[in-house]
Amino acid sequence: MTEPDFLQRTRHGYDLTAKPYAENFHEHLHDKPLDRAMLAGFAGLVDRGGVIADVGCGTGATTRMLTDHGLDAVGIDLSPNMIAEARRRNPGLPFHVGSMTSLDFDDHQVHGVCAWYSVIHIPDELLAHVFTEFRRVLCPNGWLLLAFQVGEQPRELSEMFGEHVSLTFYRRQPDAVALLLEEIGFMPYAGLVREPNDDGFESTPHAFLMAQNCG
Repeated sequence: MTEPDFLQRTRHGYDLTAKPYAENFHEHLHDKPLDRAMLAGFAGLVDRGGVIADVGCGTGATTRMLTDHGLDAVGIDLSPNMIAEARRRNPGLPFHVGSMTSLDFDDHQVHGVCAWYSVIHIPDELLAHVFTEFRRVLCPNGWLLLAFQVGEQPRELSEMFGEHVSLTFYRRQPDAVALLLEEIGFMPYAGLVREPNDDGFESTPHAFLMAQNCG
């Protein structure tokens, strides 16, 4: 089966920029207490005996944080070079190359899915498929955490860290995402929207949603 173009473009963009991306963003949670609080709340809800899939893990910052909260977290990312950065910066943690459009887990295998700014590259017409895949791998009553930028129009990026890329960042409304999750079979549980930080990197509000697999 031919791989969708957006996956190829996304992988290529992050493969090209993995090192400078890691240098700029691996420590991004250190000055974001509300973001960390959402991760901590998610960690507190998930069954301690299960596996957490950190989907679109990037440099592994969230994988490390979830592990530090006592969870058995596995990082998954589309970009081999980003996975290499994650392994280098988080020795001892498990990381694998993979796509959220087809996760390499059995049905109901994991107790939690964290998608921290990773569904932002999924086109609108495929978002329901990705949420269905999350639900497939989640055990009954398992938990999902999403982080994404708020907005109406996607952002197209042709340059990142001096490299030519072709990346699309889909910004979405939290209520619309929550409604789609309900249609897929999740029960939205908690949400937070915060304003952008004045750090030169954020230009839109950011949303965090937690939802439970209804079984």
